[in-house]
This record gives sequence, structure tokens and C-alpha cells, in this order.
Amino acid sequence: MLSMPARQPLMAVGTTAALLGVGLGLGPMQPAQAGGVSITSYGHSALLIKGGGQSVLVNPFKAVGCAKGLTEPRVSATVILASSELLDEGARIANGTFLVKPGSYRVGGLKLEGFAAPHDRIGGRRYGQSTLWRWQQGGLSFAHLGGTAASLSGEDKVLLGRPDVLIIGVGGGGKVYDGNEAAAVIKALNPRRVIPVQYVTGDAPAGCDQTGIQPFLDALSGVTVQRVGNTLTLPSSLGDSTVVDVMR
Repeated sequence: MLSMPARQPLMAVGTTAALLGVGLGLGPMQPAQAGGVSITSYGHSALLIKGGGQSVLVNPFKAVGCAKGLTEPRVSATVILASSELLDEGARIANGTFLVKPGSYRVGGLKLEGFAAPHDRIGGRRYGQSTLWRWQQGGLSFAHLGGTAASLSGEDKVLLGRPDVLIIGVGGGGKVYDGNEAAAVIKALNPRRVIPVQYVTGDAPAGCDQTGIQPFLDALSGVTVQRVGNTLTLPSSLGDSTVVDVMR
């Protein structure tokens, strides 16, 4: 099961990237800004999310392992959220405030909270710990579970709440949910939009233990699936049912 740490002090991160503790928590994930977001996928689990006057880059990668052959996302963002410091999901190749450790942070106009989670199914004994993220942007609440294969506990579900947008790995292997596991998380959290990441298209690179997206889609039979390509625009108000947006 995921092991969630005690709440960390809220941190303010200025333009110099200095961290200043101010002793606050995020509190309930209520939308703070309106306007919606635009999302660009770079493949693997890298997404650039723009909205509310801020930008968030999720899991920048080096083109190694299962990301081999992809174009590295060498872009700029207000904040960079990494699941871990493994090169395929937390490479320091982009410009912006880089966050990978659990804790509560304030970066520019964003409030973000990270929770520790085992990266694998054996308590982190193989791949160590990863960080799950939640934040608000453009009037939407986000949860990023792109780098874990661990089951969610009842406490985890309460802490994550019902996200408007859930980013979740689905390709299986040693450190990512497989299709059935990801589908179970979605049924538990009941997000409004799901963006699946961490799966391969075509033949897997040598040494990559992940599969394609179809097992995940099969496990979510009856859920609406939209193939939207590399870019996606979401309004600040979403419908109540779950929709899966396949971005590549």
C-alpha cells in the first residue's frame, strides 16, 4: 500500500528558487483560478500544462529506456514536477523550479503538494520511492500518479480526493500500473478526465518492460475514450462523467 508522509510545511519558491517555510497546508483542493488549461504531450509521461498564468511540466525525460527515440522536452515552465529522479521521468533538462521531494510548496501563483509512494509493488525495495502530486491550475484540480505501481489505501483516496484531471501511468512493468491496476485506481478516484501516460506505441525499445495502451482501454470498457493527439484544451468546468483523453 502507499505510505503517505505527514503533511509538510508549505514552501514559497521565488524566482531565485529559494525555499521559505511558512507553516501552512494546501487544505481542500478548491479551484483557485478560472480559465481552463492547454496540455501538450511529449510522449512517455511528459506533459506541459498551461493555464491560470502558470505552466507546469510533468516528468521531463532523457531519451533512454522506454523513452528511447522520443524528443526530449527541453522547454521552460513555472514549475517542473517529477515522479522521481530516474532519467526517464525526472531528468533535469528543462528550465524552471524543479520539485521531486514530497512536501507542500508555493511556486509563483501555484500551490502544489507531493506525497511519497513506493515506486514498485514491493514497498520500494527495487525502484525506491516516487512522489505523487496534486495541485490546482486554471480552475481545475490535478492529480499526477505517473510514476507508481503501488495500490492506493483508503487514506490515499481521501488525500487525493476526486481530481478533475488524473494523470496516470498505464503501461505496466516493474514501476508503473498495468491496465487493470490503473483502471481500478480510476474507478476508486472517479476523475472527470483521465490522461494515460507511460505506455509504448509500436514496438517497445530494447530493455523496456512496458506495453501499449490497449490493455488499459480494455479494462475500462464502457468509459468514453477520445483520441485527441498531442494537444488538448480543457475548460475550467468539466462534465461529471469520466472521459479518457488519449494524447498520442
